[in-house]
Amino acid sequence: MSVSVLGSGAFGTALAISLAGNGPVTLWARDADQARDMQATRRNTRRLPGADLPETLTVTSDLERATQADTILLAVPMQTLRSFVSTHADLLRNRALVACCKGIELKTGQGPLVVLHGFLPTARTALLTGPSFAADIAKGLPTALTLACRDPETGAQLQQQLTTKNLRLYRTTDTSGAEIGGALKNVMAIACGAVIGAGLGDSARAALMTRGYAEMQRMALASGAQADTLAGLSGFGDLTLTCSSEQSRNYRLGLAIGRNETFDPNITVEGAATARAVHAEAQARNLDMPITAIVVALLDQRLTIADATAQLLARPLKEE
Repeated sequence: MSVSVLGSGAFGTALAISLAGNGPVTLWARDADQARDMQATRRNTRRLPGADLPETLTVTSDLERATQADTILLAVPMQTLRSFVSTHADLLRNRALVACCKGIELKTGQGPLVVLHGFLPTARTALLTGPSFAADIAKGLPTALTLACRDPETGAQLQQQLTTKNLRLYRTTDTSGAEIGGALKNVMAIACGAVIGAGLGDSARAALMTRGYAEMQRMALASGAQADTLAGLSGFGDLTLTCSSEQSRNYRLGLAIGRNETFDPNITVEGAATARAVHAEAQARNLDMPITAIVVALLDQRLTIADATAQLLARPLKEE
């Protein structure tokens, strides 16, 4: 079965490199000049410098050609997924579609699989998520991910097809839990980055990660997800990675906030939009999610780090 990856950012390119070890893979780049350059130089110097593209990987800007594959990985940002799918729905029908973005849509509060189902209700859909940095995958370093698919048979087939020498996939049917874990860990990574950027220390970060994990579970359970899913790769695993490394764009944004520095607005940070979407949803459901609320206030510059710290420390004492 053939595979294409739509989206030539760092993560899409890294996935294509790894999957090309199994056989021919097509990588679609929106920009025609970039596609020609990547095909000729065998490098993605814009997004993933230093990683060589294997000969079994073909780069193209021809979307019709790229969507001829049986399985298509959608490595596009969460906030642009709806427009991409709605524009190209005719090309995506009758394919197995694997969303590779993490986040919650700001306007609707929906996750990637819900968005896909809205435009392609008969498509076989899945979500690939979990602790993974593009640079590690591209280098061939061992990485474990969650493949979330409601249909067990489709999930098992995709698990076999997309597992590579360095990518080990674990399967779940709890798509809601996988979506929420992958989305909310980005919010907590912003918070942890702010803590370290402000010089509040590793102990404070550990406390924030733990209480952030409690918020993730709270939202997941309220959405009908399984608690065990959040304890896996798509929840706890991804939280651990993104809250402790500057390879995470969300963590780097938090660092900039904590240091009162300007952050490059051209860098996509999924956690910023997700924080606002989740905060609105939490308010609508009357869910207590103080860290998420603090992150939104920091993003909107309604609170300083000192004020945010004081608010969290002044919360009522309770049992863990």
